[in-house]
Amino acid sequence: MEEYHKIQTVFKRDPQTNHRTLLEGEYSMPEFEYLKDNEWVFTEKVDGMNVRVLWTGEVVEFGGRTDKAQMPTSLFNALTDLFSAQTHKFVEMFGDWNTEPAGEMAYVCLYGEGYGAKIQKGGGNYRQDQGFVLFDVNVGGWWLRREDVQDVADKLGIDTVPIIGTGTLEDLVFRARIGFLSDWGDFPAEGIVARPKTELKTRSGHRIITKIKCKDFIKEK
Repeated sequence: MEEYHKIQTVFKRDPQTNHRTLLEGEYSMPEFEYLKDNEWVFTEKVDGMNVRVLWTGEVVEFGGRTDKAQMPTSLFNALTDLFSAQTHKFVEMFGDWNTEPAGEMAYVCLYGEGYGAKIQKGGGNYRQDQGFVLFDVNVGGWWLRREDVQDVADKLGIDTVPIIGTGTLEDLVFRARIGFLSDWGDFPAEGIVARPKTELKTRSGHRIITKIKCKDFIKEK
């Protein structure tokens, strides 16, 4: 099961503060600086546990951020309740590889966040039980567009991370600096994940996507 790639913070971190603070203006990737004035799409960053949902062509399997990550039993049970009875929907969307030859498109992984009570500090602010919120889908090495990710979520009856706006990377930093309330309720959001309005990759083939946490600016308030 393919692990989700690392998302770089928009700025480098200061080694003199043990990387607790940012070196504002010093972009962590040259692509960020080059694209800083372009339009980026912002989604709320959820404070939870990274979860992978793999469609094998026969069954649905679950994994954490890495193959060695330990998933709480309560979250595993919540995922089982949510997905295991929906294999027919996966077949409708992606095919049944028992009856169809498995080709390059025979890799389907849903990436999201396990979130809710007892998952991270303050997890109960999101919901009192535990659940799954989707933020990416990869099919045969192709990352689906946001509208297609939403279509998958709608067909499975699951949530997606909310889009909270668009703007430049300067807008991204400003919004994280002043802070904002979560789309889930009357509590501070953890941060923002941003990606170019048009999906882009680096020369090495890595996706261009960044993040920033509101707590990086708490000392400035």
